[in-house]
Parts: sequence; C-alpha cells; structure tokens
Amino acid sequence: MTHMRDTVLTALAPAIWGSTYLVTTQALPADVPLTLAALRALPAGLLLLVITRNLPSKAWIGRVFVLGAFNFAIFWSLLFVAAYRLPGGVAATLGATQTLMVLGLSRALLGTGIRPASMLAALAGIGGVALLVLGPQATLDPVGIAAGLGGAASMALGTVLSRKWQPPVPALTFTAWQLMAGGLLLLPVALVFEPPLPSLTPSNLAGLVWLGLIGAAFTYWLWFRGVARIEPGAVSMLGLMSPLTAVLLGWFWLDQSLSPEQAIGAAILLASVWLGQITNVLKSPSDRIVTP
Repeated sequence: MTHMRDTVLTALAPAIWGSTYLVTTQALPADVPLTLAALRALPAGLLLLVITRNLPSKAWIGRVFVLGAFNFAIFWSLLFVAAYRLPGGVAATLGATQTLMVLGLSRALLGTGIRPASMLAALAGIGGVALLVLGPQATLDPVGIAAGLGGAASMALGTVLSRKWQPPVPALTFTAWQLMAGGLLLLPVALVFEPPLPSLTPSNLAGLVWLGLIGAAFTYWLWFRGVARIEPGAVSMLGLMSPLTAVLLGWFWLDQSLSPEQAIGAAILLASVWLGQITNVLKSPSDRIVTP
C-alpha cells in the first residue's frame, strides 16, 4: 500500500508537467524560453528555501549545482532547442528514450540489475508515445534530434544521481536546493542569449505562478520524494505520463482531435507504465531511501 501511494504521488508530477505546453502556448510570451525557465525555477527555489530555512553545506554545494544543471538548466535548455527545431511529436518521442537511459545509468552508477521485462516496458513506452504524438508529417533536424536526445540523457542522469546522492535532509529541502541551483545557472545564459522580457500581462503572471508554484516547487518535491523511495527504472516510466496529459489537455481544452492510433498509443503507454512498476519493484524494504 505504501509503494502504491508513493507511485501515485510521484506519477502526479509528470501528469502536471503535461500542462506545461498548454500554459506556455496560451499564457506566456514567446521567444524567451530560457528566461521563462529561469523565472520558473529560481523564484520557486527561493520560496522553498524560505520555507525550509536550510542551505546546503559546503560539502553539498558542488553536488547540488551538478544536479541543478542536469535536472533543470541543461535539461530545460535542450528541451526548448528540441521544441523549436522539431515537431512536438518527434521531441516527445526522443524524450521518452530517457526510460532506457535510466536503466543503463542505474546499472552503471547504482549497480541495479536490468530485467528483460524492464527493457520491454521502456521500449513499449517509447512506442506508445510515438503513436500518441508522432504525426505523419514529422520532419527530422539533426540539431533538434541531438538536443532531444541530450535532454533525455540529462534528465536520466539527473534522476539517477538524485537517487545516488541523497543528503540527510527532507525531500522539500533537496528540491529547494536543486531549483535554486538550476535557476542560478539558467539566469546568466538567458540574459546573454535572449532579448529582455516584455511587459507581463495578468495572464502571463498567472502562467508563471502556475509553472513556478505547481509545475516546479510542488511537482519536483513529489518527483524527488519518489526518486528516493522508488527504483529509478520505475520512476522514469512514470515520466511518460507527461505526453499523455499534454495530448488529453489538447483534446479537452483546445478541441484537438484524438485519432484511433493515438488512443492505441495511450493504451500501450499506460500498459508500459504499469509493467514498468511491477518489474522494477525494489527487492527488499532495506533498499528504499525514505525522506520526509
């Protein structure tokens, strides 16, 4: 029952991340993605730091910035490059490859065995995402593909290292540290490479509040809490809930069509997530790293 509760709470994070596309396209200014990413991460991290009142020690600062880079700065930057240079379906399908990458990185860095059923679940999940979001007119751009695969690798490495490096603090504090570090890394890049942020409308502010408080502070607390309690292979499969939510929101909110192929893809995706959970369950309770 505890494992089921942890799984559901962790799955809620990528399900909410699926709203990012809708909020970004409908409520945020265009052409300043890195600035928006910095504004999403840094205020959320600072707010959580005010709540937790716990700064990282000198021994942890380096690791926190490495994690902030992989989980936020590098990941979000490459994600935006892929989104600009590739159709959304291609970018989402490339992002789904992080499930396979997590299995390999978990083997290399954590000594976790790779079960054949886990590989099958990851491959099925990639196929489900492709059916769900990949259109027949998809075009391939080498730089976009490299960015998409690089973003998937960054997320995979960040997930595994977040499991490997567990500080003796609650998950909320660990989340605050990483968001702050990621925001600090993103801010100077945005200032150098992007134009000034235009005047924000009430709709823009509401979108930023949603992405910062809910889409960053709340969801990443759930995510890092789950990373500490659930095997990385199982956690990575839950990330596939994001494209499913994005498609469902587009169908419900933007009146987009949902084809039979997409319905089949959604079914395959959900089945792969379920298979990923039952095949990646930790061998014993002692393997779990529980944080408040």
